Amino acid sequence: MKPVAEMSALELSAWVCDALYRQGIEVVLSGGACVMIYAENKYMSYDIDLIDCYITPRKKLRSVMESLGFSEHHRYFVHNESPYLIEFPAGPLGIGDENITDVYAIDTPLGQLRLLSPTDCVKDRLAAFYHWGDLQSLEQALLVAMAKEIDLENVHYWSAREGCSEQYIQFTNELKRRQQ
Repeated sequence: MKPVAEMSALELSAWVCDALYRQGIEVVLSGGACVMIYAENKYMSYDIDLIDCYITPRKKLRSVMESLGFSEHHRYFVHNESPYLIEFPAGPLGIGDENITDVYAIDTPLGQLRLLSPTDCVKDRLAAFYHWGDLQSLEQALLVAMAKEIDLENVHYWSAREGCSEQYIQFTNELKRRQQ
């Protein structure tokens, strides 16, 4: 196995995700680390958010993470050989009022990583822009949309249900401008 100190965010996430899955704990990568993977490192994040799809007792999560060499510090798990912090936001897996049922998987030599689809990753970042005015999240959504094929009709429909049609137009106008 590759040393933890040499693992990329993708590799570390896959290794942890796979180890948890083997113990019956289902997690899905979201947030900035998901953006980093899809945007091919044009955005950097050292926070790995693995959404706990079910309500896993913290004691069980802690046991698996400790077996991998992590220790718990407040809400994060840290490994002394890695710059990445791992957090387990509670499920259910969703973006705004929409539950997520389809997830992507990336197979790596260190295990399988389950993560939001590129379209859902864009919606996840747009949710922070829509509801909190977070311009960094808008930038992240644009980076993913520029790097991967996304379903803009799906994003448009979701945006309307979130009551954010005007912000969606801002997003698509900026996307079109950058694609020219």
